[in-house]
Amino acid sequence: MTATADPTPLAYPFNEPEGIGLAEAYEEALERPGLLRVRMAYGEPAWLATRYADARLVLGDRRFSRAESLKHDEPRQSEAQQDTGILGMDPPGHTRLRTLVAKAFTVHQVEKLRPQVRELAHGLLDEMEAAGPPADLVESYALPIPVAVICRMLGVPEEDRPKFRVWSDAALSTSSLTAEEFWRSREELRAYMAALIEDHRARPRPDLMTGLIEARDTGDRLTELELIDLCVGILVAGHETTASQIPNFVHALLDHPDQLALLCERPDLVKGAVEELLRFVPLGSAAAFPRYATEDVEVGGTLVRAGEPVLVAIGAANRDALKFTGPGRLDVTRTGVQHLGFGHGVHHCLGAPLARLELQEAVLALLTRFPDLRLAGDVRWKDRMLVRGPREMPVGW
Repeated sequence: MTATADPTPLAYPFNEPEGIGLAEAYEEALERPGLLRVRMAYGEPAWLATRYADARLVLGDRRFSRAESLKHDEPRQSEAQQDTGILGMDPPGHTRLRTLVAKAFTVHQVEKLRPQVRELAHGLLDEMEAAGPPADLVESYALPIPVAVICRMLGVPEEDRPKFRVWSDAALSTSSLTAEEFWRSREELRAYMAALIEDHRARPRPDLMTGLIEARDTGDRLTELELIDLCVGILVAGHETTASQIPNFVHALLDHPDQLALLCERPDLVKGAVEELLRFVPLGSAAAFPRYATEDVEVGGTLVRAGEPVLVAIGAANRDALKFTGPGRLDVTRTGVQHLGFGHGVHHCLGAPLARLELQEAVLALLTRFPDLRLAGDVRWKDRMLVRGPREMPVGW
């Protein structure tokens, strides 16, 4: 077991916002056992798990708690310490909220949306083709797909997208907002959602929001604030990551023309290719949402003391040579990819089936329509955000 004497923590995060590369510091960490000691811009120092087995242990073991973070100065990139709603809860409270939403996101339920998503993707490509190149892949394609789907599911008017895009950016921002600006933005988004909930109460419709309102009003299974924050969380999480990953995946494929050609030639590979891209692309700018040890736990040879936080670097864990053969190589024919792209344990991404479907349909439609897709200008990357991805990505065909 390695010593737990507190070495000088390394400044964290490691990844650069420009691009989707994995920082060298992660690659070095993967070469040696144990956890790294890191310090973020705000909060106390933390352990950082970079290896696959260690990441799975911390994410899946009940001796690590998310709820404990509310009692600590948790390590974070932004000044404001967030109450992250369902993401900051442990069972049984977490289970209570998750169960209310889970039935809308089962593979069976989500699969019913495939024809709609396919039609939506092809409709957007029709518009891109009619307007002619160059087109901004983000604004014309990657954002509208998940936004339209989550808005329909939740019952949010799609024309409000410019409003909640600003709030969503703020919710996922790291250092670009002061604590005061962050809280103000969050209250605006909560007020917007509260008004929509009232409208749904007055005029119920067959969507997820009405279902959650019924659970709140008849079963009394969640508070009014929990209802609002759950809807906010679904709206933000339901579009931002997928909207970032669509252009990230395209960027990665353009960087690997042999894999792009293979996928164009064999569209039947798309499901496996999406899993491989989820493994290969490190989406996060840094590890977030620390887990606190509730007792002393050994992780990869490092003793984590009770009350200490551990951050999990999913992007690094997905490149662990102890788990994956040729981890730094993109291989769209790779099968049985057990990546951690959607997390692991009780906080495994609720919307994973929906994200998978959207990514499969978006990539397939784009490459089928434009097999000669190429960059047609400089990519402008998001900055100071929890997730990385292009803000603008001009493409031609």
